[in-house]
Amino acid sequence: MKVIFHEAFYPVYAGDPAAAAGRMEAIMEVLAPAAEVVEPNPAGEGQIAAVHTAAHIEWVKSEGVYEVAALAAGGAILAAETGLKEPCFGAIRPPGHHASSDSAWGFCYFNNMAVALTHLKKKRKIDTAYVLDIDLHYGDGTVEILGAKDWATVYNVAAAGRSAIMKRISIEMETCRADIIGVSAGFDNHEKDWGGTLTTDDYRKIGRMVKTATMHCGGGCFALLEGGYNQQVLGQNALALIEGMQGGY
Repeated sequence: MKVIFHEAFYPVYAGDPAAAAGRMEAIMEVLAPAAEVVEPNPAGEGQIAAVHTAAHIEWVKSEGVYEVAALAAGGAILAAETGLKEPCFGAIRPPGHHASSDSAWGFCYFNNMAVALTHLKKKRKIDTAYVLDIDLHYGDGTVEILGAKDWATVYNVAAAGRSAIMKRISIEMETCRADIIGVSAGFDNHEKDWGGTLTTDDYRKIGRMVKTATMHCGGGCFALLEGGYNQQVLGQNALALIEGMQGGY
């Protein structure tokens, strides 16, 4: 599988957990030996402006993080384009699912998923898209930007408890019909992370569900890194999701 990554994601750019030192190293130490690593280019301001207001873009610039945030958005675009042909994982940061059109919080700046899917739609590479957000936290920004679009479906897993979460994802994937499935891949619901719920193998199973859904609807799939803060397990969780999306066990 191709993993979209750039060394510019290594440096600490802010004082929040998503930007913590060693976080991306913990992921890439596991993923790099098992994948083909591809470097992205930054998203163009026009691509970002397709989902964010000019005022919001100026705010991100004023925070001094525009370059890395634009690179993350560019990584999301490349992951989505690759996902049309083969499963792909975007090991990118800053994350994005709490970024709305004109505001952001929760360690996010630009909504990487919304930028990527809007790019595919504008380029007429897809007619429909489905976002499966498995992060511990509700992806309010993605819902604000894409939730009212007639071509996009956004599902945040809000069930309580491991079995309920896995059941809800299973039902969603069994009924999903879209040209592409984008997974907002937050790993902070792991049993050794903030949520304390899912196992590493659960992420593998989720990946397999996504892969099976794409086979049923003849579409593609990709995933973008969101949350996940325990560096001891983060890389293995990401690898498990990737293995599942490839159809592995």
